[in-house]
Amino acid sequence: MSDLMNRITATFITDNRWEWFLRGLGFTLLISLFAVLLGLAIGILMALMRLSKNKILKFISGVYIDIIRGTPTMVQLLIIYFIIFAQVNIEPWIVGTIAFGINSGAYMAEIVRGGILSVSHGQTEAGRSLGMTQSQTMMSIIMPQAMKNIIPALGNEFIVLIKETAVIGMISNIDLVGAAKKVQSLTYDYLIPLLSIAVIYYVVIKILTIGLQKIENRLRKSDKR
Repeated sequence: MSDLMNRITATFITDNRWEWFLRGLGFTLLISLFAVLLGLAIGILMALMRLSKNKILKFISGVYIDIIRGTPTMVQLLIIYFIIFAQVNIEPWIVGTIAFGINSGAYMAEIVRGGILSVSHGQTEAGRSLGMTQSQTMMSIIMPQAMKNIIPALGNEFIVLIKETAVIGMISNIDLVGAAKKVQSLTYDYLIPLLSIAVIYYVVIKILTIGLQKIENRLRKSDKR
């Protein structure tokens, strides 16, 4: 028991190493939040291009979605950091946000496209009957309803991103995994730091899952009214 306490003390208490984990959690959540917002913006654009009657726009969005979804996130991160931004002095967390945002955008595109298609075609006809153009109908009538439908999927994507950001350790030790690595290099104890970040990830994701369930329940209640 005393040995376990000593290992926990060495992991968190000595030299205020708990601050490393706290800072790592902050970067993990920061990257995930901005990445999901960037992914949503890209996803909306790609979904609209995918639904467009313009063959060139449909082709571009299709190629983007196919390539991003067909290659590993880690490979995309390494290409963006070591090749695209190789000559640019930029913070690793910003590169991570861009990489994960681009990756998320491909999945968001399909989520948004599904949300748009879930809206009754009668809504489009109603907008056109009011004298709205196709773009006005899309932005004023279709998209608000579609966004309401995809909120649960958006929350799930945020949760997935929190776990996926663990691979940012390939370019910088700024996240939770990076904090564990720094502790391991000093204590040579691999078990406690890894178990610690596993618990932290679990607690954070559990809290978000509960919050997401409450949001879904409220949306269901509003749909029944």
